[in-house]
Amino acid sequence: MRTGKELILATKEYAKDDSGRSWWAVLSTTLLVILTAGGTIYNIHWIAQLACSILLGLLMVRLFVIYHDHQHNAILTKSKAAKVFMQIWGVIAITPTSIWTHSHNHHHNHNSKLRSAHIGSYPVMTKNRYLRASKKERAQYLAMRHPLTIAFGYFTIFLVGMCIVPAFTEIKKHKDSAIALILHVVLYALVISLFGVSTAFFALFIPYFVACAMGSYLFYAQHNFPTVVFKENDGWTYEGAALESSSYCKMSPIMHYFTGNIGYHHIHHLNAKIPFYRLPEVYKKMPELQNAKTTTLNPIEVLRCLHLKIWDSDQQRLVPLKEI
Repeated sequence: MRTGKELILATKEYAKDDSGRSWWAVLSTTLLVILTAGGTIYNIHWIAQLACSILLGLLMVRLFVIYHDHQHNAILTKSKAAKVFMQIWGVIAITPTSIWTHSHNHHHNHNSKLRSAHIGSYPVMTKNRYLRASKKERAQYLAMRHPLTIAFGYFTIFLVGMCIVPAFTEIKKHKDSAIALILHVVLYALVISLFGVSTAFFALFIPYFVACAMGSYLFYAQHNFPTVVFKENDGWTYEGAALESSSYCKMSPIMHYFTGNIGYHHIHHLNAKIPFYRLPEVYKKMPELQNAKTTTLNPIEVLRCLHLKIWDSDQQRLVPLKEI
């Protein structure tokens, strides 16, 4: 079994973009987004509108993962048209390129490091640090990991974290965050003025809420699960962070489609330049990656992950608050 650099090097043969396949994914998903968006506006019954809203939210997750792959230079790296499209989609998806690339690259380079895991990810406190923290610090920490913070990721993580904070603190660096925020408000105003408040609820609020909640939870669960490993800077390795601190989220084929195979997260962290559509292939062909630490979308498993709060250095595991 290959390990370390040998294992990482073995994944390089899969880090090759098929531009035809990538463009098909971009264009077919975009078409489905447009069609379902139309269904949220032009529909004869609210139940059909709601179905289109949820479907649109799931398709937005897929298109975001495709955008995410482009930001990793995994697909369509030489296409100017793709670059323009992805920048536009980043603004529409309230994950503008400047802030997303900065925070997400840091996350990949420092995944599961206790001293810097909070940048571009959910913060993780050790038991000792939590016990030394003030009441205010504890409250702030627990709020950032609270299930409601994740469920309402539309506001907490995307609108505030990706748009409002960057736009008001570092406007020169993150002009696209300000543009995304303004465009989002204009989009609501336009839909309300043309079609009414109820249509804006189905066409904008529900899809964004679903997409952001799904994205927020997946990002949480793939690095916060019962058998995850966190390390200080000493002893940390890129391979270890991928295989011990990033999960394989088992899903149905349809959910793998909607999530752009991001469930194969351990492989993505081992080599972020592997296109999303090749991740299942890598999983099948590389035995070393088939014994991954797993999570699922089963409600019991979801609750188990959400209860984890503090890293216990003595037990070397993430524990619920009741164990502190």
